[in-house]
Amino acid sequence: MESVCDLTKGRVANRADDSDLACAYRTLRKHTLSLIAPLTPEDMVVQSMTDASPVKWHLAHTSWFFETFLLREKADYIPFDASFAYLFNSYYEALGPRQPRARRGLLTRPSLDDVLAYRTHVDTHMLRLLNATPSDATQALVRLGIAHEEQHQELILMDVLHLLDQSPLKPAYHPNAPAEALGARGRFQLRPGGLVDIGVSHTDFAFDNERPRHRVWLQPFEVSDRLVTNAEWLAFMSDRGYSRPEFWLSDGWSQVQAQGWQAPLYWQRDGETWLEMSLRGVNTIVPERPVTHISFFEADAFARWAGARLPTEAEWEAAATDGVLAQMDDVGWQWTNSAYLPYPGYAPGVGAVGEYNGKFMSGQMVLRGGSCFSPAGHARPTYRNFFKPEQRWMRSAVRLARNISSDAHNGHGNHAGFAADVVRGLSARQKSLSPKYFYDAPGSDLFEAICELDEYYPTRTETALLSVAAADLARQFPENAVLIEFGSGASDKTRLLLDAAPQITTYVPIDISEDALRNATLRLGSAYPSLAVTPIAADFSTEIVLPNALNGRPLIGFFPGSTIGNFSQAEAVAFLRGVRKALKMDANRDAQLILGVDMVKDEGTLVNAYNDAEGVTACFNKNLLTRINRELGGNFDLDAFQHLAIWNPDLNRIEMHLVSLSDQIVTAAGHAFAFKSGERFHTESSHKFTPASLTRLAEESGWRIDAHWMSSAPEFGLFSLVA
Repeated sequence: MESVCDLTKGRVANRADDSDLACAYRTLRKHTLSLIAPLTPEDMVVQSMTDASPVKWHLAHTSWFFETFLLREKADYIPFDASFAYLFNSYYEALGPRQPRARRGLLTRPSLDDVLAYRTHVDTHMLRLLNATPSDATQALVRLGIAHEEQHQELILMDVLHLLDQSPLKPAYHPNAPAEALGARGRFQLRPGGLVDIGVSHTDFAFDNERPRHRVWLQPFEVSDRLVTNAEWLAFMSDRGYSRPEFWLSDGWSQVQAQGWQAPLYWQRDGETWLEMSLRGVNTIVPERPVTHISFFEADAFARWAGARLPTEAEWEAAATDGVLAQMDDVGWQWTNSAYLPYPGYAPGVGAVGEYNGKFMSGQMVLRGGSCFSPAGHARPTYRNFFKPEQRWMRSAVRLARNISSDAHNGHGNHAGFAADVVRGLSARQKSLSPKYFYDAPGSDLFEAICELDEYYPTRTETALLSVAAADLARQFPENAVLIEFGSGASDKTRLLLDAAPQITTYVPIDISEDALRNATLRLGSAYPSLAVTPIAADFSTEIVLPNALNGRPLIGFFPGSTIGNFSQAEAVAFLRGVRKALKMDANRDAQLILGVDMVKDEGTLVNAYNDAEGVTACFNKNLLTRINRELGGNFDLDAFQHLAIWNPDLNRIEMHLVSLSDQIVTAAGHAFAFKSGERFHTESSHKFTPASLTRLAEESGWRIDAHWMSSAPEFGLFSLVA
């Protein structure tokens, strides 16, 4: 028997640059036969429902396609059996009558052996055709035939699964068929919208419904980077999702009532345990795996229940092109809320092949991506699959999207992680908390106000320095470069690099504040319409994982604002090593990092920068307590704490504290914490550097300083590091 991977992932050359079509054809046909190897002859004759077809019919129909559209055009070709033109035509009205779809399972004759002999007959003549230097038009039809049979390879697996599920024995197609990898729950990724190009423009193979390429205006939106999981679907079911009409479209609710839907198609209950039928047979539901075999109506209802929606096909394609989607084409086809309609300027093919796609543009919904049943290399970001909204035997999955509005998300990040860090930090002998928690929406706004203060020199000094250095830096950047900014905030300084370096085509801001990311992404999308902006809402101080789509692109790190000073020495080394690892996705590629750092200077200038006369920094510091109160049920009295900023000359750092003005007990996250009068709650450290100390830090982290720029007093440094 073929290996499991061979059974599910045949690779076929199907692009304009794959010149050996004969080889591609042989590979295709061999893979189809490998798919039927686990089946009995009886498995291949039965039709389990009208939407499905017997495997024997698939084998014959795919040969009929090559015979009808290519071989019958040859004067010397003799058809294998004249009756096959009627028996195995699918839906081509221009080619005459055909066996009704619902009665394909009644074709006990011709036998399976006859169908396999038919395939051999067609293969013999097709290979003669392909070895005789076929015309461009013939090659185009061959590529269409290859893609057509790849679609039927996937249909074979879908139809076989439905057939085997009807058996009381619940037999496995292949007991070792691969299962999807377990994965984390999806995160919503901000997308800037604007004018985007979708559809195919290249000359490689694509179906006619993928053309022409055209522009679509998208409002800003969010899309989940992963698919909905079984665990999330179980929560929907536990909340009586199948019994609450408020979540369902009218036609969908009619289906629920008429069909008795209570769970996804292949789920069954055994006591308190949910089981699922798959190509591996019946197994217990794995909560972390994506839910599959979902109808459009179910997907839409789940999205409403989850406070989200399904993406449009244009949103899906734009996000896929930008590389923000995981599980894009290796799990299940993903429903969109777009009806299957022609693109502006669409023209079907000439002749009977023009019936391939266009005639179905009514009453169907578009799915995007691909599935683990899809042959390798078959899917692409522009692919438009389509099914009726009630159908669910096909390998379909669910990806969510959301409109961007003031209440789309709270910007608070991971509450559990925040709570754990607060409990840990306030329980320590020296109470402290990471400064990353400053930056909720109000905190981000307050920091922007700080940057405008006369006393706060770092922002304007670094901005002026970057204006001078940007042209020198840009000369080092290769074409099609990706700029990755850690702790991007408002992304204001970024514009200086973008303006100086048009060869930067993609910008990846990483920030813990989803609100700051959203606002910056929208502004940049408007100002730089040709720039792909791919925001990542994450804590950049932990492991840095960049989208796989950036592989092979030149990556440039950007870490301005002297944020490196917020780390301890050990944390700074770990961070810089993590950046080096992330930027060297390709082991053969050099890594570059642009680092902005504040330099050691007189104490008065430093302290004033963190203790302004207007008290904005004090409000910024105390907003941390407001956030704890709001998100973790705290009862901090802000008037009972005083902002303090001091210079620690031994450690070369400014420290910010909140000082308790009395003995008091405060509760937060379900815990009580005692403060003595005068006790300090350490909220931030901002280390300052000398050229020598930064050189030591870079070398310890696997970097070296390639170039640097230094401002006049108050001194601020900009350093170009290479790995």
